[in-house]
Amino acid sequence: MILALVLVPACAAVAAFFIRSHALRRTLLVTVAVVHAGLTTLLWIDPSRFPPIGAWLAIDPLGMLFLGIASLLFLAVSVSTVGFLRAESGSTRADPEEGFLFDNTPEALFTACLLGFLAAMSLVTASRHFGLLWVAIEATTLVSAPLIHYHRHHRSLEATWKYLLLCSVGIAVALLGTYFLAAAVPRGAGGATTLTFAGLIQGAARLNPKWLQAAFLLMLVGYGTKMGLAPLHAWLPDAHSEAPSVVSALLSGALLNCAFLAILRILAVCSAAGLGAWGRQTLLVMGLVSMAVAAGLIIGQRDYKRMLAYSSVEHMGILAVGVGLGGVGDWGALFHAVNHSLTKAALFLLAGNILAAYGTKKINEVGGALRSLPVTGALWIAGFFAIVGAPPFGAFTSELAILRAAVASGSWLVVSIYSLLLAAIFAGMMSVLVRMAQGPLPVAVGAAGGGVALVGAPVPAAVRHREPVLSVAAPIGLILLTTALGLFVPGFLDKVLREAVRILGGA
Repeated sequence: MILALVLVPACAAVAAFFIRSHALRRTLLVTVAVVHAGLTTLLWIDPSRFPPIGAWLAIDPLGMLFLGIASLLFLAVSVSTVGFLRAESGSTRADPEEGFLFDNTPEALFTACLLGFLAAMSLVTASRHFGLLWVAIEATTLVSAPLIHYHRHHRSLEATWKYLLLCSVGIAVALLGTYFLAAAVPRGAGGATTLTFAGLIQGAARLNPKWLQAAFLLMLVGYGTKMGLAPLHAWLPDAHSEAPSVVSALLSGALLNCAFLAILRILAVCSAAGLGAWGRQTLLVMGLVSMAVAAGLIIGQRDYKRMLAYSSVEHMGILAVGVGLGGVGDWGALFHAVNHSLTKAALFLLAGNILAAYGTKKINEVGGALRSLPVTGALWIAGFFAIVGAPPFGAFTSELAILRAAVASGSWLVVSIYSLLLAAIFAGMMSVLVRMAQGPLPVAVGAAGGGVALVGAPVPAAVRHREPVLSVAAPIGLILLTTALGLFVPGFLDKVLREAVRILGGA
């Protein structure tokens, strides 16, 4: 059954490449998303139906958590993608920023890569061997690059090139870390201590601590590049800004988690070997640096998609801080991964609606979204409050848990820095929210939609843009979910979170 999670989307990716009918291909995309979500749900209900395949493939609670996030987001994104492809496929388009003409990637290739992306992410969550884990994460890079280059123009090409170059350098560093991890295994250990996760945990006491520390640092740098931790995040804003919004939703909501999972795996090995405190301290410092860099870049940001990208850098920093603090911070970090993924995916999908209506990514050229796009505007407001950790949304609970961990640790410096950075980011993002949602309408609202209004004038019906059900259905569901998680954490989710926390302790 574990293989089905990988092979179903992989085989569908091959089929999608050869299917000529757009309608059939889009139906295949949504069908695979539903089947994969069904298999994932079955896994959560009865894990015994998904027995390990040797020592290399198995899904533990940590993998189950991130598989659940990826599968849910892919289902939501697949629904939005159908509407996106209907509007974008098969025509030459004028770039809204520079005016040149460009063609989009053929739909068959885009859909095939999207399904391959799901297969690669599923393999990441099921990998129990550090070598296979590296291969799976590299596969996510290669198969997602054409998705970023969907709009075939020079900016998307530059973003894709930067993504491939920096992530490939990072993954090469992670591979070196894997070699160092192999060097930490004592010679003559036989099959008891291997590069499988279970074998390393069992034989952690025999691992060479110096080689293990070097392996952790190299993997942190390598996978941290893919995760978007500062100062290794340079690929992230360009990729998120130039990729279609449905792709940005997956990159930020699911892909970053894959790299985070790899870091958690090596941290668990360090914890079992008695190096957990050292590894967590390193993560804590890197997390605070990421939050600080993100805060500086969010304040005064002029591009709302880049702002969301820098927000992802911030939230990856929050995850690192939570795990760095340990204790309840572990639970808070894993729960925050869920809330961030749901909210950020919704915000990127909504950003796509705003871009389609206004024809620009510049914040100062978007105003009155709540009037011209009532549903999208309302969800945009809710999403912004959710992503900055305001109650009653789930991120408030997870960020508060991490703050409690900082207080429990007695490090008031960390408490102060963490709180000040959250406050600064809140202020920076709220100023953007007010301007976009409640500000005056631009002179011409969304040339593509044909509506024109005077600045500050009442909004005539003609200026209100159509909001197809497919464009708002997924964001509505995701925002409702993160709202519900802020009010109540279901028992089944809390159980998985607590079992995943035990794994981080080297159990």
